[in-house]
Amino acid sequence: MPHNRSDAGFTLPELMVTLAIMLVISGAATAAILKMTTTQATIWNRTQMHSGIRGATEVLQQEVGQAGRVALPGSVTLNSSVSPGTSTVSVSSASGMFVGEKLTIDAGCFDTLTPCTSRQEVVTLTAVNAGAGTVTAQFGKDHASGVAIQVLGGFHAGIVPASTANGSTDSVLKLFGDINGDGTMVYIEYSIAPACICSATCSPATTTGSLYRNSMAWNAASKSAPAASQVLLGNLVSNPNGTACFTYQPTTAVNGNIYVADVAITLTVQTQLIDPVTKTFQKETKALLNVTPRNVYNTWQVASLGYGERVQSTPPTVTALLAGSGF
Repeated sequence: MPHNRSDAGFTLPELMVTLAIMLVISGAATAAILKMTTTQATIWNRTQMHSGIRGATEVLQQEVGQAGRVALPGSVTLNSSVSPGTSTVSVSSASGMFVGEKLTIDAGCFDTLTPCTSRQEVVTLTAVNAGAGTVTAQFGKDHASGVAIQVLGGFHAGIVPASTANGSTDSVLKLFGDINGDGTMVYIEYSIAPACICSATCSPATTTGSLYRNSMAWNAASKSAPAASQVLLGNLVSNPNGTACFTYQPTTAVNGNIYVADVAITLTVQTQLIDPVTKTFQKETKALLNVTPRNVYNTWQVASLGYGERVQSTPPTVTALLAGSGF
């Protein structure tokens, strides 16, 4: 016997219940997707902020640590013999030398078991002609052609003290030396503009600024002008309680020289976009409280022990760059 089939579909109440269930499920799924999108936007916004300030402070920490290192671009020797007295002598290369630099001439004695008359001495340059490859200094000993010339010690002002004319400030950190460890000395300025961010005096309070890194050769004729390509970190805002961006811990002066033993760096940055959850800019403060310029610190130690021949003076070209125009 054939079965009777009904062509009747869902009743209206059944259809309404089904649609209601589908709406609930769809609404929940849509809400979850929107929540996930908002969360991802928040995470991305904050990640950009964290990575930016972390990268900037890592560069600052590395370069502050290297400040004050003195170096010559390569090995240097005397091209001719020299006798005691003031002499202008030819050297294999005068590149990287400057008036006032202290050079160690010749080799010392390392064998303490046999008598040795050391020819090594430290001389201070009174003139340098890099083009002709000559230097002038007061020599106290005889030296043969071909003996080695070294530059030892470090710059006492590798981190330029705030007390120096045109020195570092709470918004400008000035340093120099063989920062990259490649034998080439550079002069670097970290500047925050507008400077009022570092003293919490910006008006309105929502003013944002940027951290610039301006690097140039230590003997550059003039300071390069600030440019957008020098921006290391953007979206800077005032630190909590008006804390300065750069603070310096100078040591006791030795022979009239101030040594910056530690640098404290405090930066506050906000997200580029408003957080979709809190509807405000998120902020993060990064503080490096004890960044030690090890070369400056080591120079201070040897100076305190009376080894003044290891203390290098600031090159005249760097002094000129300190006074150059900037922010």
